[in-house]
Order: sequence, then structure tokens, then C-alpha cells
Amino acid sequence: MSRAVENLEAAQQRAIAGCPKVGGFPYLAETLRRAGVTRNLWFLPACQSLYLTEQGSVAFQGTPLVSGMADVPSFNRESLIIALQADQAGNSTFPEFLMATWKAGVVKYEVDFAERTCTYYGVEGEQYVESYPEVEV
Repeated sequence: MSRAVENLEAAQQRAIAGCPKVGGFPYLAETLRRAGVTRNLWFLPACQSLYLTEQGSVAFQGTPLVSGMADVPSFNRESLIIALQADQAGNSTFPEFLMATWKAGVVKYEVDFAERTCTYYGVEGEQYVESYPEVEV
């Protein structure tokens, strides 16, 4: 196992141990940023994630949201915002959040830990950018 993988896993474990149920994402993001993670790219519906870190890049393959062929939902900003609000309020699990963003037409999203932004993309190039607050960990 590389130092990049070990460092990322340790940071994720620290974040999970101290993460509040409501508003947990900024806490997770700050923990990863302090561990040297600069960006995180998620590709839906594959649930593949790339973590770009100061120690190297790490790929993570989660459980895909669909199998076989599937229609790509149209990008729906309002549905995406509802999914984000549910997650921020602690009313969804991470897999539920991913499914809700997919159903809102998100095919990729990118977290920029330096800028503290998440950018969500639709298949036709649509995008929605949301900033998240700085928090203490």
C-alpha cells in the first residue's frame, strides 16, 4: 500500500470519527485538506472517485449506481439542491446522496479543497457550483 493510500485512509477514519451528523461534509473536507488532499473527482453512475493528493493520486471504486445500459437523467438544478440540502441536514446516507445527485442529472462532481467548492456537472455541460464553509477540526 502506498503512502498516499495510507494517508487518505487515515484521514478518512479521523473524519468519520469526529464528523457531526448535520453539516458533516465541511468537516470531512477540512480533514482531507489538512491531510494534503487537493481535489476529489466523483464519476457517476460508476461511483468511481479520484483523490488528488500531495503524496500521489488515489483511485477508489465504489458500488455502481446502475448496471447495464441506462438513460442519463436530465440535469435538474432544483432536484440537485434538494439532494444537497437533505445531505447537509443529515437526512441521507452517502449512497443515498449519490443516487439523488445521479437522479438530478449529475454525471460528475469535483471538490476543490483549496477553494472550498463543489462543482456538479450534467452530461450536456451544465454545472452548479456550491461553496462550503471553513470549519475547525
